[in-house]
Amino acid sequence: MGILRGAQEAARFVAERVAEGSDYLKIVINTPAPSHEQATLNALVAAAHAHGRPTVAHVTSCAAVEEALLAGVDILTHVPLDRALTEDLTARVLAGGQFVVPTLSMMEGVIAQSAPPGASYEAARASVRRLHRAGVPVIAGTDANASPGVPAAISHGDSLHRELELLVDAGLSTVDALRSATSLPAKHFGLTDRGVIEPGRRADLVLVEGDPLSDITATRSIRAVWCGGVEHIPG
Repeated sequence: MGILRGAQEAARFVAERVAEGSDYLKIVINTPAPSHEQATLNALVAAAHAHGRPTVAHVTSCAAVEEALLAGVDILTHVPLDRALTEDLTARVLAGGQFVVPTLSMMEGVIAQSAPPGASYEAARASVRRLHRAGVPVIAGTDANASPGVPAAISHGDSLHRELELLVDAGLSTVDALRSATSLPAKHFGLTDRGVIEPGRRADLVLVEGDPLSDITATRSIRAVWCGGVEHIPG
């Protein structure tokens, strides 16, 4: 975590993160932003790309998405809570080649636990529906975090099942929701040894009771898990 005072600090800041072993650079974009922030964002993204590091933008408003797209970030996490993404913004995300990790479980939790003024879960849900329909890759993620002071306490593990349910509610098919947690993250995060069931891939498997293609909540009925071929039976 770090705070920059201007674009002139971007190159040094990114170089220090790379030296620490960072594979990605995450940038928190808060709005309304000071006038110099766009230049700082642009410089951070340029410096990260110069080091071959993808950039991830924390965006929870349409204005933040605008700034992220102007800077050329690679990945958008969260979706706006102030209003749904417009057709134009959605088209720009698609044209820019970004993918989105909407964390609907966190967005739902923020509304339920913090209730920021003017925030609406429906805006987040509608944004995911629009992104998916446009063909933007939507990836399952929860932002699970129970640390003191977070906007919403989201549990690890269980929240992913809730995320899949919310993605289906937002318009993804059950197949697309399952892909959002398996093959799509493997593809877009460059994890070429996993994500699908094929010879030569990691044997990361989940056996469930029921058919999640008919009912996505079946993912909660876990019978067994294999991580790298090692079986684990739920207690």
